[in-house]
Amino acid sequence: MVADPLWHLVGLAVNSKTIALVEDDDEIGRMVRDLLEREGYVVHLAPSAVAFDAIRTRVTADLFILDVMLPGEDGLSLCRRIRTSDQTPILMLTARGDEIDRVIGLEVGADDYLVKPFGPRELVARVRALLRRAEHRPAEHSNRCFSFGDFIIDVDGRSLRTRDAIPVTLTSAEFDLLNCFVQRPRRVLSRDSILDSIRGRSAEPFDRTVDMLISRLRRKLDQASPSQVIATVRNGGYLLTVPVTSL
Repeated sequence: MVADPLWHLVGLAVNSKTIALVEDDDEIGRMVRDLLEREGYVVHLAPSAVAFDAIRTRVTADLFILDVMLPGEDGLSLCRRIRTSDQTPILMLTARGDEIDRVIGLEVGADDYLVKPFGPRELVARVRALLRRAEHRPAEHSNRCFSFGDFIIDVDGRSLRTRDAIPVTLTSAEFDLLNCFVQRPRRVLSRDSILDSIRGRSAEPFDRTVDMLISRLRRKLDQASPSQVIATVRNGGYLLTVPVTSL
């Protein structure tokens, strides 16, 4: 117990990251802000999307924490809007734990989600993981395009098209999922490894999020060009069955 104050001083010296927190519940907002500030983070608290936009005009944040249920524009809509121009990590806070809500959160671009009520240690662990993953994100290279089967994917442009130049519209989560396979062709990927790769978190037991995303991605690929390039491996996971070539 004696080492605890010193531990927090070390956190103050090491973290120095800025977090924008959007939470309309005053009590929860203050609790989360105080918790993260004790860990050494600089936290800007906004009660709404409008207030958050005002903060973004003067602050560059390293992480966004968004409550789903907000007055006016909700957290999912705000997340989707952020993702049109900003790849800053996003952690969603939600009072709803239904699987479909988690899938929607991933599809609009959230990197992770935490269901209320949550423990302080879990929140801090999620924040640290997202920030650490962002720091170690590989540098982007221009014109990273790959071909696989009847498709061509532009990783940096985040676009997919057929070899006949027909565009295929994917959600943010579907694109990240496909890119995960493209980067690891002909390798069996477990559900846990896929979730960890595309969103930086470990899957919960029996989490069917990946299965639902796979189903949607397959449907869109098959509609564009029937090929079944993603196969299911019983008791193993999934794999991209075709070779990938850099263009």
